[in-house]
Amino acid sequence: MEATKDTSKQLGEERITKLLIKFSIPGIIGMLVNAFYNVVDRIFVGNGVGSLGIAAITVAFPVMLLLMAFSMLIGVGASTLVSIRLGQQKKEEAEQIIGNALVLSVSIAIVISAASLIFLEPLLRLCGASDAVLPYARDFTTIILLGSVFQIVSMGMNNFIRAEGNPKIAMYTMLIGALLNCVLNPIFIFGLGLGIRGSALATVVSTLVSASWVMWHFIGGRSTLKIRVENFRIRLDIATSIISIGLAPFAMQLAASLVNVILNTGLKIYGGDIAISGMGIVSSIMTLFLMPLFGINQGLQPIIGYNFGARKYNRVKQALKEGIFAGVAIASLGFIVTRVFPVQLVSLFTENDTALIAFGVKAMKINLVLLPIIGFQVVGANYFQAVGKPIQAAFLGLSRQVLVLIPTLLILPRFLGITGVLAAGPVSDLIAAIFTVIWLLREMRILSQEQIATAK
Repeated sequence: MEATKDTSKQLGEERITKLLIKFSIPGIIGMLVNAFYNVVDRIFVGNGVGSLGIAAITVAFPVMLLLMAFSMLIGVGASTLVSIRLGQQKKEEAEQIIGNALVLSVSIAIVISAASLIFLEPLLRLCGASDAVLPYARDFTTIILLGSVFQIVSMGMNNFIRAEGNPKIAMYTMLIGALLNCVLNPIFIFGLGLGIRGSALATVVSTLVSASWVMWHFIGGRSTLKIRVENFRIRLDIATSIISIGLAPFAMQLAASLVNVILNTGLKIYGGDIAISGMGIVSSIMTLFLMPLFGINQGLQPIIGYNFGARKYNRVKQALKEGIFAGVAIASLGFIVTRVFPVQLVSLFTENDTALIAFGVKAMKINLVLLPIIGFQVVGANYFQAVGKPIQAAFLGLSRQVLVLIPTLLILPRFLGITGVLAAGPVSDLIAAIFTVIWLLREMRILSQEQIATAK
């Protein structure tokens, strides 16, 4: 019990820089490995199946984002509440939230997967699958959907491991799945000759092992919080709170799925299957630099959430400042790498397809031109999620992925063709960053006033 108190106590007393390093580095490593195995996945598919295989995974991506959206609806919403309850020293309520979240996650996974399988072919057509790509996309997505419950449980429950102050354990969850996926991909694709189905199967087996690891932590491990059967009964007030706070990341992921549908449609119209494959490569490379930003957010969430709940507003502001600095630094590094080595990066996914390499390089140079700004926007917008302000978080997230990006994806290609499709992202990134600056400045003023009032 003393260890439990010490774990929570450090969030409110230890130096912010040390806390950020302690909580973010495991998340960054885990996310990097996660991004790396996604890149390796497409490298194996590109070299083992060809450009149509990469296009199939790109077409299936909106469906996978849909699953991730529901995972974040429950996982992120509940973990935010758990962090705040731990800051308020309400451990039993935190465990009730976890029990409800697990039941909700499994139920949603079953319903969404079943519905998607029933309407799979028209769904993939909507996502941009051509006649040539459809068979590959259908084989890949079917297997992913059949194993989706493992993905949702693994991702959703892993948030609680971080929320209770165990970032290293959370990192191990991601490392186990990612490394296993890297090992199984070549075995299934090349060794067993399963092609793109082997890639999907490797993903499902990996998430099954990760989900088992997470459940063991809460049931048989030495976790601060426990999964208790009596907490499986859904309480309307808890479910409502989880969904209301998780609505922001859910909406952002749902919007990301919609954006990918529109993006794939634009790529198909103005560039064909080769454009979908090329943009799939660029997206994979981009995740190598975006995932660490999410790792920073994972580290910041319990720090900001706990100190906000404990009314230590000066520590909240310091954590946000240091998190933004780290995010911009990582994104800037990504910008430099993609400027200096674009051909080498794209060539990893295909050796002889010169048309795919040429388009991939062009797409990378245009689409990632404002990458450093994304570092600020992603971390800055996450602040509102961490303090349980879903409306602000949803607005800032949607401003980048819906309010600006969708109109630009629909308008710019009419005048600029495929270049307009590729340029829509940077335009939305810039405008969303401006919105984030305005909202954060306003929020910092409010926190300063609260800090003065608390001190009296």
